[in-house]
Amino acid sequence: MASKQVFLNWNPQEQFIVRDKDGNALPINGAGRIGASTLLVMALIGCASYDVIEILGKQRQELTEFNVSARAEQDENPPWKYLKIHVHYQAVGKGVDAEKVKKAVQLSEEKYCSVYATLKDSVEITHEVETLEA
Repeated sequence: MASKQVFLNWNPQEQFIVRDKDGNALPINGAGRIGASTLLVMALIGCASYDVIEILGKQRQELTEFNVSARAEQDENPPWKYLKIHVHYQAVGKGVDAEKVKKAVQLSEEKYCSVYATLKDSVEITHEVETLEA
């Protein structure tokens, strides 16, 4: 079984700091910083994007950019449960095959992305894929 460990530290100046075992840190809930609940959506698109980039690289797709955005809807009342997340993938490159990008997204969702696998039974997740010529 794989395991991961993360840490959170609070201090009055920086608010909350989350970090991994290698010391990579991210401030949250501070003035002008990322809010804690936003991290869930960021984790989803980060996880899926990593998979998609890896798959397309193995398929020799020449990406020059890969952009992902997500729009999420939450309950209006505490605990503000996520209800829907819509992900927009945009692959830019030279001769990028749109079907290969769609298949890479599908593989990420169905096989590789741990965040998607964790959320899919409790949150409605949809996506769209766009390919542009560089």
